[in-house]
Amino acid sequence: MYGMYLPVIALLGAQHGLITARQLSDAGVDSVGVRRLLAAGVLVRLRRGVYVDGEAWSCLDPYRAQPLARLRAARLTLTSEDYAFSHDSSSIVLGMGAPDPRQAIVHVSRTKVHGDAVRAGVKHHLAPYRDRDVTCVDGFPVLNRARTAIDMVREHGRAHGLASCDAALRAGVSRSELLDVLSTMSCWPHTRCVRWCIEHADGDAETYLESLVRDFVLELGIGRPDLQFGLSDGHRTAFADLRVHRHLFEADGLLKYDEVNPSGTEPRAVLVEEKQRTDFLTGFKLGMSRLTHHDLYAGRAAALRRAAREYADTCARFGTDIDDLAAYRVERRR
Repeated sequence: MYGMYLPVIALLGAQHGLITARQLSDAGVDSVGVRRLLAAGVLVRLRRGVYVDGEAWSCLDPYRAQPLARLRAARLTLTSEDYAFSHDSSSIVLGMGAPDPRQAIVHVSRTKVHGDAVRAGVKHHLAPYRDRDVTCVDGFPVLNRARTAIDMVREHGRAHGLASCDAALRAGVSRSELLDVLSTMSCWPHTRCVRWCIEHADGDAETYLESLVRDFVLELGIGRPDLQFGLSDGHRTAFADLRVHRHLFEADGLLKYDEVNPSGTEPRAVLVEEKQRTDFLTGFKLGMSRLTHHDLYAGRAAALRRAAREYADTCARFGTDIDDLAAYRVERRR
């Protein structure tokens, strides 16, 4: 039935599974043919004038591969070369994470545009940048990690900004490089928040969610948390995400409980290991609070009250000093 569209399918395979409306027209596919391909799932519309191979799209990871496909689609329609992908877009390309990659719109920074504006699903930022702030990754011109981290603070605020600065340090960016980028933004909005995120950033944060939990703990006002707190009795070793005095805080991502999870471990085994690790750590007279993405946002007020109660209970039962744990302490190698 779709033999007449074989040239189209061949073209899809040649450009990352994407094809433009103009290319379809040049291949002899009119608007009726496009509607048939869409209805049959052969094509999926990514944005106005750009389509993707439907079968390939359904197999792409929604947190990285699909957002990258949307960036490639946007690039096919951007007429000017005076831009670099930035903010959420460069953060996804660079593997730094984003608030929700599945829903992120495309961001580009430009030196010649009349103010920030969203046009056709692309947010254009009037945000001058230096030549050395631009790098090329997988064919994408993107602002580098240091500049992206600072832009994410200004775009999304403290929690996500802290996560981005953590990711930059984790990837080898220095704190002085972040400050160097900030020095180019005299009189730009939100620089006070940027300075806070740079000051509190920590490259030992292992995941985006862990960084968000650290922002939550800092809001509690109980002290600056210690990251990757490890204990060993000579037989078993376990690490907690964050520690303040004798209380531990764990970032509980739900993806690890899925049938198909990044570790490839069965959910039942994940639960057993998690229970054993919790029992081991709390056996040293430590308290623990577990925090999910829901606790950080929809249920934040209630979660702050709960965490404060749990922390206060730990202090009441076990005190705050950890000198007795010195013989069991181990450091995690990055």
